[in-house]
Amino acid sequence: MSDPRAGFADQFNVSRETIEKLEIYASLLRKWNKTINLVSPGTLDTLWVRHFADSAQLLSLAPQNMRKWADLGSGAGFPGAVIAVLTESSHPDLTVTLIESDQRKATFLRAVARETETSFTVLAERCESAARLEADVISARALAPLDVLLGYVSRHIARTGTALLSKGASAASEVELAEKTWSFTCESIPSMTDTDAAILKIGEIKLA
Repeated sequence: MSDPRAGFADQFNVSRETIEKLEIYASLLRKWNKTINLVSPGTLDTLWVRHFADSAQLLSLAPQNMRKWADLGSGAGFPGAVIAVLTESSHPDLTVTLIESDQRKATFLRAVARETETSFTVLAERCESAARLEADVISARALAPLDVLLGYVSRHIARTGTALLSKGASAASEVELAEKTWSFTCESIPSMTDTDAAILKIGEIKLA
Protein backbone atom coordinates (compact mmCIF):
# COMPACT_ATOMS: atom_id res chain seq x y z
CA MET A 1 0.00 0.00 0.00
CA SER A 2 1.37 3.42 -0.91
CA ASP A 3 2.27 5.80 1.90
CA PRO A 4 -0.27 8.66 1.94
CA ARG A 5 2.29 10.93 3.59
CA ALA A 6 4.76 10.40 0.74
CA GLY A 7 1.98 10.98 -1.76
CA PHE A 8 1.06 14.23 -0.04
CA ALA A 9 4.70 15.37 0.07
CA ASP A 10 5.11 14.71 -3.65
CA GLN A 11 1.81 16.29 -4.65
CA PHE A 12 2.36 19.53 -2.75
CA ASN A 13 6.18 19.61 -2.76
CA VAL A 14 6.59 19.97 0.99
CA SER A 15 9.56 19.32 3.24
CA ARG A 16 10.15 16.46 5.67
CA GLU A 17 9.74 18.96 8.52
CA THR A 18 6.30 19.96 7.24
CA ILE A 19 5.25 16.31 7.00
CA GLU A 20 6.43 15.78 10.58
CA LYS A 21 4.25 18.67 11.74
CA LEU A 22 1.26 17.22 9.91
CA GLU A 23 1.94 13.83 11.52
CA ILE A 24 1.72 15.51 14.93
CA TYR A 25 -1.52 17.18 13.79
CA ALA A 26 -2.91 13.80 12.68
CA SER A 27 -2.02 12.22 16.02
CA LEU A 28 -3.72 15.03 17.94
CA LEU A 29 -6.80 14.74 15.73
CA ARG A 30 -7.14 11.02 16.39
CA LYS A 31 -6.67 11.54 20.12
CA TRP A 32 -9.08 14.47 20.53
CA ASN A 33 -11.69 13.04 18.19
CA LYS A 34 -12.44 10.35 20.77
CA THR A 35 -14.00 12.97 23.05
CA ILE A 36 -14.83 15.89 20.73
CA ASN A 37 -16.66 15.48 17.43
CA LEU A 38 -14.04 17.14 15.23
CA VAL A 39 -14.41 15.02 12.08
CA SER A 40 -16.40 11.97 11.07
CA PRO A 41 -14.50 8.96 12.47
CA GLY A 42 -14.80 7.24 9.10
CA THR A 43 -12.56 9.89 7.52
CA LEU A 44 -9.60 9.35 9.87
CA ASP A 45 -8.22 6.46 7.81
CA THR A 46 -7.99 8.71 4.75
CA LEU A 47 -7.24 12.00 6.47
CA TRP A 48 -4.13 12.73 4.35
CA VAL A 49 -6.42 13.02 1.33
CA ARG A 50 -9.81 13.80 2.85
CA HIS A 51 -8.60 16.59 5.13
CA PHE A 52 -4.95 17.50 4.53
CA ALA A 53 -4.85 17.42 0.71
CA ASP A 54 -8.37 18.83 0.52
CA SER A 55 -7.09 21.82 2.50
CA ALA A 56 -3.70 22.14 0.81
CA GLN A 57 -5.18 22.44 -2.69
CA LEU A 58 -6.41 25.94 -1.85
CA LEU A 59 -2.90 27.30 -1.60
CA SER A 60 -2.23 27.25 -5.35
CA LEU A 61 -5.38 29.33 -5.89
CA ALA A 62 -4.36 32.11 -3.49
CA PRO A 63 -2.53 35.30 -4.55
CA GLN A 64 1.22 35.12 -3.96
CA ASN A 65 1.35 38.58 -2.36
CA MET A 66 -1.17 37.73 0.38
CA ARG A 67 -0.40 38.97 3.89
CA LYS A 68 -3.52 37.94 5.85
CA TRP A 69 -5.50 34.68 5.66
CA ALA A 70 -8.69 34.14 7.65
CA ASP A 71 -10.44 30.78 8.01
CA LEU A 72 -14.09 30.95 9.07
CA GLY A 73 -15.74 28.23 11.15
CA SER A 74 -12.47 26.32 11.33
CA GLY A 75 -13.71 23.29 13.27
CA ALA A 76 -10.83 20.82 13.27
CA GLY A 77 -8.64 23.32 11.39
CA PHE A 78 -9.50 22.52 7.79
CA PRO A 79 -8.34 24.27 5.80
CA GLY A 80 -6.93 27.04 8.02
CA ALA A 81 -4.51 25.18 10.27
CA VAL A 82 -3.16 23.12 7.37
CA ILE A 83 -2.57 26.33 5.41
CA ALA A 84 -0.70 27.76 8.41
CA VAL A 85 1.58 24.70 8.57
CA LEU A 86 2.25 24.73 4.82
CA THR A 87 2.97 28.45 4.55
CA GLU A 88 5.21 28.83 7.56
CA SER A 89 8.36 28.56 5.42
CA SER A 90 6.99 29.50 1.99
CA HIS A 91 5.13 32.65 3.16
CA PRO A 92 6.83 33.69 6.42
CA ASP A 93 5.08 37.08 6.45
CA LEU A 94 1.59 35.57 6.18
CA THR A 95 -0.60 35.82 9.28
CA VAL A 96 -3.29 33.15 9.60
CA THR A 97 -6.36 33.61 11.80
CA LEU A 98 -8.88 30.86 12.54
CA ILE A 99 -12.36 31.75 13.80
CA GLU A 100 -14.14 28.95 15.67
CA SER A 101 -16.98 29.71 18.09
CA ASP A 102 -16.99 26.27 19.77
CA GLN A 103 -14.70 26.65 22.79
CA ARG A 104 -13.62 22.99 22.84
CA LYS A 105 -12.70 23.05 19.16
CA ALA A 106 -10.85 26.34 19.69
CA THR A 107 -8.89 24.67 22.51
CA PHE A 108 -8.00 21.82 20.13
CA LEU A 109 -6.81 24.29 17.50
CA ARG A 110 -4.58 26.05 20.02
CA ALA A 111 -3.14 22.64 20.95
CA VAL A 112 -2.34 22.04 17.27
CA ALA A 113 -0.57 25.40 17.05
CA ARG A 114 1.41 24.67 20.22
CA GLU A 115 2.33 21.05 19.52
CA THR A 116 3.29 21.62 15.87
CA GLU A 117 5.04 24.89 16.76
CA THR A 118 3.07 26.69 14.08
CA SER A 119 2.11 30.34 14.39
CA PHE A 120 -1.59 31.02 13.90
CA THR A 121 -4.25 32.86 15.90
CA VAL A 122 -7.46 31.23 17.11
CA LEU A 123 -10.48 33.45 17.85
CA ALA A 124 -13.16 31.66 19.87
CA GLU A 125 -15.91 33.92 18.54
CA ARG A 126 -18.74 33.90 16.03
CA CYS A 127 -17.83 35.04 12.53
CA GLU A 128 -20.52 37.71 12.48
CA SER A 129 -19.34 39.36 15.72
CA ALA A 130 -15.56 38.99 15.54
CA ALA A 131 -13.61 42.17 14.79
CA ARG A 132 -13.20 42.75 11.05
CA LEU A 133 -9.98 41.13 9.79
CA GLU A 134 -9.48 42.76 6.37
CA ALA A 135 -8.00 39.50 5.11
CA ASP A 136 -6.49 39.05 1.66
CA VAL A 137 -7.80 35.48 1.57
CA ILE A 138 -10.87 34.02 3.27
CA SER A 139 -11.46 30.28 3.41
CA ALA A 140 -14.34 28.20 4.74
CA ARG A 141 -15.41 24.58 4.49
CA ALA A 142 -18.86 23.20 5.32
CA LEU A 143 -19.83 26.28 7.32
CA ALA A 144 -23.05 27.61 5.77
CA PRO A 145 -24.95 27.89 2.47
CA LEU A 146 -23.27 30.38 0.15
CA ASP A 147 -25.91 33.10 0.47
CA VAL A 148 -25.37 33.10 4.26
CA LEU A 149 -21.63 32.51 4.07
CA LEU A 150 -21.05 35.57 1.89
CA GLY A 151 -22.38 37.70 4.73
CA TYR A 152 -19.59 36.41 6.97
CA VAL A 153 -17.02 36.67 4.20
CA SER A 154 -17.93 40.26 3.33
CA ARG A 155 -17.35 41.27 6.95
CA HIS A 156 -13.77 39.99 7.03
CA ILE A 157 -12.44 40.28 3.48
CA ALA A 158 -10.21 43.09 2.24
CA ARG A 159 -11.57 45.24 -0.60
CA THR A 160 -9.42 43.41 -3.16
CA GLY A 161 -9.47 40.09 -1.32
CA THR A 162 -10.28 36.60 -2.55
CA ALA A 163 -12.58 34.01 -0.98
CA LEU A 164 -11.77 30.32 -1.50
CA LEU A 165 -14.84 28.40 -0.42
CA SER A 166 -14.99 24.60 -0.51
CA LYS A 167 -18.39 23.32 -1.63
CA GLY A 168 -19.95 19.95 -2.42
CA ALA A 169 -22.31 18.81 -5.14
CA SER A 170 -24.69 21.71 -4.43
CA ALA A 171 -22.12 24.36 -5.42
CA ALA A 172 -23.85 25.48 -8.63
CA SER A 173 -27.29 25.76 -7.05
CA GLU A 174 -25.83 27.65 -4.07
CA VAL A 175 -24.24 30.16 -6.44
CA GLU A 176 -27.55 30.64 -8.25
CA LEU A 177 -29.37 31.27 -4.99
CA ALA A 178 -26.68 33.62 -3.63
CA GLU A 179 -26.84 35.75 -6.79
CA LYS A 180 -30.35 36.82 -5.78
CA THR A 181 -28.88 38.65 -2.79
CA TRP A 182 -25.24 39.27 -3.65
CA SER A 183 -23.14 40.57 -6.54
CA PHE A 184 -19.77 38.81 -6.93
CA THR A 185 -17.31 37.30 -9.36
CA CYS A 186 -17.08 33.52 -9.20
CA GLU A 187 -14.86 30.85 -10.70
CA SER A 188 -15.73 27.23 -9.92
CA ILE A 189 -12.66 25.00 -9.77
CA PRO A 190 -13.05 21.19 -9.57
CA SER A 191 -11.75 19.71 -6.33
CA MET A 192 -8.63 17.57 -6.56
CA THR A 193 -9.90 15.25 -3.83
CA ASP A 194 -13.63 14.85 -4.53
CA THR A 195 -15.16 14.59 -7.99
CA ASP A 196 -18.47 15.94 -6.69
CA ALA A 197 -16.93 18.98 -4.99
CA ALA A 198 -15.65 22.36 -6.12
CA ILE A 199 -13.75 25.35 -4.82
CA LEU A 200 -15.49 28.64 -5.44
CA LYS A 201 -13.00 31.45 -6.04
CA ILE A 202 -15.01 34.57 -5.28
CA GLY A 203 -14.25 38.28 -5.30
CA GLU A 204 -15.79 41.76 -5.58
CA ILE A 205 -18.54 40.88 -3.10
CA LYS A 206 -21.31 43.36 -2.46
CA LEU A 207 -25.03 43.31 -1.87
CA ALA A 208 -26.98 43.12 -5.11
